[in-house]
Formats: sequence, structure tokens, C-alpha cells
Amino acid sequence: MTLPLFQGLILFRGPALRCSSVTMMGSWDNCDDALVSPLPSAALTSSSELFSTHSPSFAKLNRRDGAGGWSPLESNEQQWLQVDLGDRVEIVAVATQGRYGSSDWVTGYALMFSDTGRNWKQYRQDDAVWVFTGNSNADSVVHHKLLHSMKARFLRFIPLKWNVGGRIGLRVEVFGCSYKSDIADFDGRSSLLYRFNQKLMSTFKDVVSLKFKSMQGDGVLFHGEGQRGDYITLELQKGKLSLHLNLGDSNLHFSNSHTSVTLGSLLDDQHWHSVLIERFNKQVNFTVDKHTQHFRTKGDSDHLDIDYELSFGGIPVPGKPGTFQRKNFHGCVENLYYNGVNIIDLAKRRKPQIYTGNVTFSCSEPQIVPITFVSASRSYLLLPGTAQIDGLSVSFQFRTWNKDGLLLFTELSENSGHLLVYLHGGRLMLLIQKETENPVEISEGTNLHDGLWHSVNINARRHRITLTLDSDAATASHATTVSRIYSGNSYYFGGCPDNFTDSQCLNPITAFQGCMRLIFIDNQPKDLILVQQGSLGNFSDLHIDLCGIKDRCLPDYCEHGGKCSQSWSTFYCDCNNTGYVGATCHNSVYEQSCEAYRHQGRTSGFFYIDSDGSGPLGPLRVFCNITEDKIWTEVQHNSTGLTRVQGAGPEKPYTMSLNYSSSAEQLEAVINSAEYCEQEAAYYCRKSRLLNTPNGVPFAWWVGRANEKHLYWGGSLPGIQQCACGLEESCLDMRYFCNCDADREEWTNDTGLLAFKDHLPVTQIVITDTNRSNSEAAWKIGPLRCHGDRQFWNAASFNTEVSADISFFFKTTALSGVFLENLGIKDFIRIEISSPKEITFSIEVGNGPTEATVQSPTALNDNQWHYVRAERNLKQTSLQVDNLPKKVLEAPAEGHFRLQLNSQLFVGGTASRQKGFLGCIRSLHLNGQKLDLEERAKMTPGVKPGCPGHCSSYGNLCHNGGKCVEKYNGYFCDCTNSAYEGPFCKEEVSALFEAGTSVTYTFQEPYPVTKNASTSSSAIYVDAVVAKENIALSFLTAHTPSLLLYINTYFHEYLAVILSKNGSLQVRYKLSKDGLLIFTIDSGNFANRELHRVKINREGRELVIQVDQVLKLKHNFSEIDFKAIKSLTLGKVTDSLSLDPEVSKANAYGFTGCLSSVQYNHISPLKAALRHPSVAPVTVQGSLTESSCASMMEADVNTATTTYSSSDPFGKTDEREPLTNAVRSDSAVIGGVIAVVIFIIFCIIAIMSRFLYQHKQAHRNSQKKEKEYPENLESSFKADIDLQNTVSECKREYFI
Repeated sequence: MTLPLFQGLILFRGPALRCSSVTMMGSWDNCDDALVSPLPSAALTSSSELFSTHSPSFAKLNRRDGAGGWSPLESNEQQWLQVDLGDRVEIVAVATQGRYGSSDWVTGYALMFSDTGRNWKQYRQDDAVWVFTGNSNADSVVHHKLLHSMKARFLRFIPLKWNVGGRIGLRVEVFGCSYKSDIADFDGRSSLLYRFNQKLMSTFKDVVSLKFKSMQGDGVLFHGEGQRGDYITLELQKGKLSLHLNLGDSNLHFSNSHTSVTLGSLLDDQHWHSVLIERFNKQVNFTVDKHTQHFRTKGDSDHLDIDYELSFGGIPVPGKPGTFQRKNFHGCVENLYYNGVNIIDLAKRRKPQIYTGNVTFSCSEPQIVPITFVSASRSYLLLPGTAQIDGLSVSFQFRTWNKDGLLLFTELSENSGHLLVYLHGGRLMLLIQKETENPVEISEGTNLHDGLWHSVNINARRHRITLTLDSDAATASHATTVSRIYSGNSYYFGGCPDNFTDSQCLNPITAFQGCMRLIFIDNQPKDLILVQQGSLGNFSDLHIDLCGIKDRCLPDYCEHGGKCSQSWSTFYCDCNNTGYVGATCHNSVYEQSCEAYRHQGRTSGFFYIDSDGSGPLGPLRVFCNITEDKIWTEVQHNSTGLTRVQGAGPEKPYTMSLNYSSSAEQLEAVINSAEYCEQEAAYYCRKSRLLNTPNGVPFAWWVGRANEKHLYWGGSLPGIQQCACGLEESCLDMRYFCNCDADREEWTNDTGLLAFKDHLPVTQIVITDTNRSNSEAAWKIGPLRCHGDRQFWNAASFNTEVSADISFFFKTTALSGVFLENLGIKDFIRIEISSPKEITFSIEVGNGPTEATVQSPTALNDNQWHYVRAERNLKQTSLQVDNLPKKVLEAPAEGHFRLQLNSQLFVGGTASRQKGFLGCIRSLHLNGQKLDLEERAKMTPGVKPGCPGHCSSYGNLCHNGGKCVEKYNGYFCDCTNSAYEGPFCKEEVSALFEAGTSVTYTFQEPYPVTKNASTSSSAIYVDAVVAKENIALSFLTAHTPSLLLYINTYFHEYLAVILSKNGSLQVRYKLSKDGLLIFTIDSGNFANRELHRVKINREGRELVIQVDQVLKLKHNFSEIDFKAIKSLTLGKVTDSLSLDPEVSKANAYGFTGCLSSVQYNHISPLKAALRHPSVAPVTVQGSLTESSCASMMEADVNTATTTYSSSDPFGKTDEREPLTNAVRSDSAVIGGVIAVVIFIIFCIIAIMSRFLYQHKQAHRNSQKKEKEYPENLESSFKADIDLQNTVSECKREYFI
């Protein structure tokens, strides 16, 4: 058992994980005034109050009057405390207390803010609704500075958690300062024109910044254009912001210089959004809120040329005041700056360069109250209507990401049925169901779950009903009913209450999750604030005065090009055709190196490798050349052949760029992760100088990584202007350091390997000396070749804060221990073996600790290598151990998801130095990055680099008797005692035998020989008893009879494997005591040009014969002492004097065909003859050609004859040999041929009759003598032998 090497712990710093987790979230100088304390009491309002002494007027920080703070009538999550700050201010911090001298305090709360006291927005941090930590008692103050300041007039505190033994109790303070801004209000028909001082404004640098808010999803914010075709446009399109740019192209129809970039989403929410555009030449930074996209413009120009003016709010048509080319912007713009010019300030001061068209300078706020249906099962809104009106009129607007959901249900009066409006598969459906009539159904629209606002209008009059979508009357749908439609008195929006008996509300589909606004019933608007106050209708699980829709695809957490889609509560990633899998397309489907493929038992071939795993680099197609000693990774480029060059000189150099069909970053990752890399560089020359040595300016050079020029050639060292022959002092002319620099008339070359990794790969070659008379050159740069994977046995790191994947191999005999741990103030991440059969992945990101545990049916502390992969992303936490079922835990739809870790990364233990791991860890990967475990282990007490015992896990990859041999950082398969070769001892060693070919392996001493035996003693032969034979071989032939294998001893015993004349297989044992034993397998013709595998195994007295993996025979010898083996022969036995007549008959033909993978115990005679003919005691006579039996079997065989032919091992005739004398018109010749044929037929009949009679008589005599004289079985032999039907008094035959 290998001793565990991980006897301490390793401490690593995780730089990418060291995010601050602090209470101070921002810093604003001179903006920390207390804003609540100077306000009048009326500025504080609330959802309710317990008593007048608990009113919000007593909710200022440190106040003790009244009941000492605010408490609502009921303590639930629907309560709020609101502060009217009097004007828009900048809010940077908040503070809270509980109610003085009580057990009432809030332990967790959220914030909402608004400019108008309507249409609230939740304060978010890390892209989630932020929950602030509240108080732990009634009087201490908890202060929070905000990561992002808020600009608002109204602020609401929303208690979410409170003291279990008390009620909600709250006193508050808000800190900040006044906020001044310049605002312009555009009504959808107005604009601002900023005219330049000159006719043309040409800029190479532009900066535009502004903030805007709008309820409309479309509209132009600003536009400028020039006569040459330049333009810049910022435009709202379906709630997203698009920037269109074109630099310097007058022929727009024939150019591709137009550039468009889209950012943001849901920007029509009537909240402020910030925009920043920075352009320098072609480089542009486009920022919307906190999302930035960097891009380069197309085309050749760096300048933006704009004529006359810039327009803000629309694109006016020249010469037509008040007419616009596209939809104008409708909303407010704040702090609009163009290249440092305050546009709105100029307009307010009526400066002449600004034309103001119907623009006002205060923001008019529409008093629209949105509502959010939060729950997928419990949310609903009940509003009253007027019953028994002849007809029906309902309208509303909605937005959602869900394909399905109930929008409206109402029970019609006068028994006229009920009406449902719902989404199904993104289509709007209207259904009227009556008991006595067929249902009436109308459908409208597609893809209505796109997150945009859609309006619905339902009008019914008498028998006719109309459904209008998005105010498009031209496409409205109509239907008629048999009976009249009468309005009901209750309208359920979004869902139904749980109690069907009271409501009679039916929902055939799921509840609606999304937002609604502008609800009209009977042409009357419904005041949803009255609903919130409890004086109108009823509701459940609603957020009123707030649209809580969120674009979960912004930012896009789908990695590696995965396509994001979403529902109300989550997002999905389509990973098809990306090369990655997982909830966020995070995990590569490809291995990181050829070394990893080799450990899967894969052989040489083309593979995709992903060098950085789940990192940003994509997969790369390489050729993995998996050999016995090294695993080579080869990357081809576009010019690997020999390329001739003529006519190139210093004024007109020859240049060729090499394309590897991959990025420079991908190649660099492959090179950096390898232990060694090389590229062959060859330069063939005739009167063409290479480096112009010893001191001249080079005539040729190559360019490598980072576009760096190099003046040395293959086989030399960096910085030395020489070729390989210069270092070796073997150049043709010793005055030069390159053969080609001798400038000779005859062809020569300089060839060598470029092996300095930091300079590879070769990306370009330049040649400048082939323009003289008779001057010519040819060059060749080989593929990039690397071997060794520095990460497969040793690596570690963290990468991102949102997604983190951890993978490693471990082996241990310990009962438990921690693999790794990283801590923050509250957050942590830990992976451990918690019991011999359990691996646990624990993580805390602010939502409470999560544990994923995988249980194994077998012990994991078995000192074998086991694989662990843990991943955590926005959607799920998962843990995979070996090939066991993955444990997946879904993440909450809302909540924190950024790891706040600021400590060291502990590998092999915990921060407390407890529960240390004893064993080995290798190949530690975290998001594809690496930390050097071995280097850190060298300096850490109790930890040793490396870990032996790889063969205990990977030894099964060595096949066919190959032996697994340990290496420092891996293993290899030793195929010395195997008849096979290759990295896994799986590649056959085979050869083509022709007539007379013989391979004889001579045992140098009697085999086996005891250590103290003397070669002159006859005791050698007595003691050297072979206790077993393990024989295996594959053969392919079309010839019979044949001798495949022959083993003889010094005691004239032998073992022979023969193909009989009829194609059956014979195994013949000649033993001193048992005599001659013949085992015949006649289950088919084995000379059928197909590859057959024969195994003969004898252990003591038991013999087993298998053919083609099928058991054919079992036999028990009475006694066996196969002693003192002399030689083993494949094919023809050259010393045939001592052969039995039967073997001699087969030996006359030898073997013609293909033999493969011949094994006798630990000896491989055929492999020795082909691989080590000068070392091994093997003799080859005749023609022996290495070949592949398997490929020969697949080749087309045109003839099936078994006629012997020395020129063709498969009995095929030479089709090119002309047929002579094939046709004769001479009748005499024809008659002679007929006479000869008749004579031959008579002769054959006579011979066969004679033979059959003799055979029958001999068989009877044999049976009689075997019964009467069993001791004389070796007394006689037949003189005439037939290998197919040989029966003798001296032998036994076994037919299978």
C-alpha cells in the first residue's frame, strides 16, 4: 500500500476570489448630511400604524417621544415606512434603530426609491434585490453605506424580518446631499438642435453622456449625419438602446462600414438610465447603466464628419419643421453633454446655437401605477365591475417572460357563461364558454412573452366580441355568440383564489407572473392605490406600484456563446454547437490535453482539446500522437509541405504567414501547459544564403510569438545567429555557421528543431536571397509539436466570482478530511470527504449554507485515484464523483450569488488546521487556471511533491501482458513481455510469410534453467521442466497444409500447430509418456483469408484451447513433463531431419500468409525478429515483411483457391501475365486435350477407390489393436500420410 503523502495542508492565495465583504460599500466626500431629522413630521408616512403613538412621525433616529418609533398595525412583509425628502437628493447611506425601550426591531429590510411616490424601484446590488442587515436590539444604530448612490425624492423601508419575540419597530435616518441637474422633457413631437459654428464638424474623439427615462419603448435620443455618409444615432428600440455608427463612407450601399451595437433591456420602465459613449478613432466604449461593450467601428476612416447640427429627441426632415424621419423620443433627458458642452443648459439659457422645439425643462411624470404578480400559484387581483350591462369593456397592459398564464377571468351575468383571456405558448387566447353553446375562441399575436408591454382591449356588444392587441385595430379579431354577452361583477386578473366556492374562478392554465398597468373596466380606470390601501377589491401576493420584471439574460451568464432565454423566475442556456455543457455552458465537453485522452485509453487520432477547460478560450483541433514513451500534441498550419522560392530579394522579399486555424491565445495556452515544444525548420538552398553568417545581415528570418523577429535557425539557440551545423561545428564550410551561407551551386540544406517555447509558434517566414542567377530555395516549417501536460498531474486556481468549478483527483486511506477550503466574513466554500463513502461540497453565498453530498456504493478511501468535480453558478450547485450520478441543487431565483471570499485558499485542510487530509491530490483545476501544487509542496512542512501509485488506478489500461510502470508524474506501459506494442500494448506486431520463410527463436539454455544448474550436466534437462504453456497467435492464410508453429525439446518432444489439408486446425503434442496426442478443431475452414486467433494454455495437466475467443477443447493429461525446450519456429522448420512424417508433410509447405502477435509464455518471437533482430537469439530465413494482418483481411481478395504459389501468399495469380495458347482452332489439339482429361478422370477414380478400401481396413485394424494391445500404440506408422484423415496405431485424435 502506498503511504499517503499529503500529511499537512497547503495554503494558497486565491487572488480572483478576494472580493471585499465589508459594510462600507461606497465613499462620497462631503455628501453625508442627515436628511430625515430636519424634515417635518408629515414627511414620514406608512402603510399602517398600530396606534397614534406608533405613527411614522415618531420614526426619526434617536427619537423617544410617542411610543419611541413606528410600528404597523400588523407585522407582515406588506408594510412600509416612507420618507418624502422634499426634492430629488443623492442618497449615500441609511441607518436604523428599533422602537425605543421595546422588543420591537427589524432584523432585515429592503429599500425602494422613486421620484414621484409612484412606480417604485427596488435597490439592487450584485444584480439582486439587496437585503440590508437590521438591528439586534431596540436602541443600537446599524449604519450602511450604499455601494451605489440613489437619486430620488421618496425612499421606502420595507421590513422583511423582525424580532421573533416582538413586532416590527423602526426608527430611521437617511444620509446624503442635494442633487442638481439639468432636465429636458420631450413630448414625442419636440427636439433640440445643436448647430455647429462651422459647416462641417470633423472629430476623431467624441464623448456623449446623458440620463433618460421613458415609458415608450421606441424613440431617437440623438442623431447627426454628414454628406459623405457619416452618421451617429442613439435610438431606443423595443426597450433596448442601439448605437448606430458609420465613419467616412459615401457609398453606403456598397460598403460594410455600418456598425450597430445594442445594449440594455426594459429601458421603458420610467426609471432613470445612464448612457456614456466614448469614441477615439475606431475604438468605441458604449455603456448603459453598468454594462459596457467595447467595439471597433468598421470601414477605413477614423473621423466622424457631421454637417451643420446634431438633433436630440428625433431626426427632423430638412425643410419640413415638425416632421421627423423616425419615432421621436418621449420622456425626460438629464445632464446631456456632447464633447463637454452642456446642451440642456444652453437651451435653458436660450443660446443661439440651440434651437428649442416644444421642449420643457421639468420632467412631467405620468401617474401610472404598475403591479407585479409575484407567485406562480397564489397571485391574483380581484376588481369589481358593473353587472348586467349589455356588453363588456375591459382593457389593460401586461409584460412577462412566461409563455403561459391566466390574464383575466370573469363570470358573465344572466347565465351567459364565463370569459377567459390567457397566454398559451406566447399567443393571446380569448375563450367564452357557455353551458348550452359551443365555446367561442379567438387567438392573437405571437411571442408575447418577450418582456415588452402589450395592450389588450376586449369589447363585447350584444352578440359580437372584439379582441384588439397592441392597439392595432386593423388586425383585431372578431367573433359572434349565439346569445348576448352581459358583463359580470367580478374580474380576476392574473389568477384565482384558492377558495373556488367563494370565487367561482376557473384557471385552466398556470397563474400569470409579470406586470400589469392601465386597467380599465367598463371604460373606467381602476385606482390600484385604493387596492393597496384595502378599500377596493382584493389581492394576494402582489407588489403594487412596482413592476418587478428583471431581464435575467442581462448580463448574459451563458458562457462560451451559449444562447440565453428566460422565464419570469429563471434563465436557460442553449449550449448546442458550443462545445460546452452545463447549466451555463461552463464545462467543456473536451479534455484539456492529449495526456487526458490517453488516460481514457484512447489511441492516436484527431481530437479537440480545451487547454483552459472552462476558461474563455475555445477548443482547438489537434492530432494526438500517442506513442509508447510520449504523448505528442500536433497542431498543423496551412503550409506544411516543401515550398520553393525564386525571385525574392531585399527590395521584394518573399513572405509567407502561417495560419494554424486557431487564435494566438489558444496556441499559447497549449505551449505553456506543455513540458516541451518544437517545430522543425528546414531550408534547402542553391546559391541562396540563409543567415549570412558569420557577421552579415540575415537574408532570411522567421517571426514567432508576439510578432517578434528571430535570427537563429532550427537546431541553434535563441540569440545566436547560427544554424545547427554551426553549434555542432559540422558545416560544409567551416568559415560559416550555416551550410547555405557557403553560397554553393549544388543543393544543400540547414535543418533543425526550434524548441524555445517562449518564441513558438512560427507565424511567418521571410526570404530575400533568391533573385540571383541560378539562385533557388525551398523551405518547410513543420507542425507545432508538444508533449507533456504540466497541468494534468499538477494545477490549481480560482477564476471568477459568479461561476466557479473545481476539479481534482485524490487517493487516500483516511476515513475523512478536507480537500480544500476558502473563507470570507460570512461566505465560504469547502470540499471534503466526510466519510469513507461520502464527498460533500459546502458553499455559502449569503442565502444560507448549501450542501451537496454524493454517496458512493463502495469505499472511496481505497487508495485508488478518484475524480471530483464541484461547480456552482447562478442556476445550480452540483457535485460529481467519478461516474456516479451527479448531485444537483437548484439555486434560488433571487438572492446573492457573488462569492465574497477574502482569506487564503487552504488545500489539504481548513483555516483552523483541523480535519487535515492525508493522501494525495493532483490535477487541481479551478476554472481552467493553475497553481503549482508541487512547487508549494516543496516549501510546506508535512507535504511532499508527487504521488506514486498511479498503476493502482491506471494499470488496467495496459493490455495483453503489458506491465504498468510507475513514473514520477504518471505511468507507462512496458510491452517488453507482450507480443503487442504501442502506448497500451494493443497494437499488433505482424508479418507476411512467403514460401520457405522461417523464424526460429533459439533458447540459449534449456528453458527454464535453475540458477545452480551446470550446462554440462544432464540434470539440466531433468530439472528444466516447463510447468505451463501460454501460447497465443493470430494467422491469416489461404493455403493448406501449413505449419504455423513448432516447438521442440532436447528430449525429442515437440508441440506443433498445423493447418490440415481440409482447413481444420491441429494441435499436436509429442510427449515421452503420453505419446502423440492430436487435437483437431474442424469447426470450419480456417484457411479462408480471415484473421483467426488461437490460444493454447496448459497449466500442469490441464489443457485449454480457444479459437476466435470460443472455447473449443479441454483436456487433462495423465502426466506431463515437457522439458528442456530447444527452439521455437514459426513457418518452415529448416532442420527437418527429426520431424515426424505428419509434421514433415506440413513443413514441406511451411506457412504462407500473415502471422500476428505470437506469444509463448513471456517470449514474443515474431516481435523479437522484427524489432530486435541483432540482439535477440532469433534467426530469420527467407522473406519476412512487416505488415498488418487486419488491413490485409479488409483488402479485396479476388480468388479463393488454395493452390500453392510462391509468388502470391494468398494463391492469387498475376492478372497482368498474358494468357497464351488459350484459344486454338486446331481440332487435333482440342481432341488431344479431351483425351488427356478423360484419362485423368479415370486415374482419379481408380486411386480414390484404392484409397477408400485401404482406409477402411486400416481403421478396423486400428480399433482392434487399440483394444488388444494398448501398450504398443507407438509400434508402427503409416507410410503414406494424409493430414486430413491421419489415423495411426501410435496416436490419439480428438475431433472438436
